[in-house]
Amino acid sequence: MTPLPLSRRSLIGWLGAATALPLIAACTAKAATFPIQHTDAEWKKLLTPAQYNILRQEGTERPFTSPLNDEHRKGTFVCAADGNALFASTTKFDSGTGWPSFWKPLPGGVATKNDYSLGIPRTEVHCTRCGGHLGHVFNDGPKPTGLRYCMNGDAMKFRAG
Repeated sequence: MTPLPLSRRSLIGWLGAATALPLIAACTAKAATFPIQHTDAEWKKLLTPAQYNILRQEGTERPFTSPLNDEHRKGTFVCAADGNALFASTTKFDSGTGWPSFWKPLPGGVATKNDYSLGIPRTEVHCTRCGGHLGHVFNDGPKPTGLRYCMNGDAMKFRAG
C-alpha cells in the first residue's frame, strides 16, 4: 500500500484541526455539578476577593505571597470555600516554586480535569465538594508519588491538629 501524498496545505489543515480539538472539547464539556453550590453573587459574599478570583474564576496568586508557604505545623489544609479536607501537612514539601506544594492529596479531597486555558495541556485540581479551583498538578514532584500538587494558598485554610 502506498501512502497518500500530503501537501503542505493539507498538513497545515490537519495540524490546525489537531490543535483545535482539545479547545473545542474544553468549551463543549458539560459542567460538573458539586454537592455544595451557590450562585455567583453568593460566592462573592462568602469569599474574599482573592479567594473568589482563584476558587471561582480559576485565577492564580503571585508566587511567594501565601502565608501557607511557611506553615509547617501538623494539621490539614482545607478548601477555603467549604472546609473540605484536601492535604495532610505530612505531604507538604518546599518545591521552590512559591506556592504551597504537596505530593499527595487526602482521599476524596480533590479531583482533576484537563485544562487548556494557556493553549497547552495541564491538569487542573479542584475541590470535590464545591468545584473550586485550587491549582494544578505536575509530574515533577518527590517520591513516593512523583507528583507536585501546586496549590494557591488563598484557595485553602490550615487547620492545626
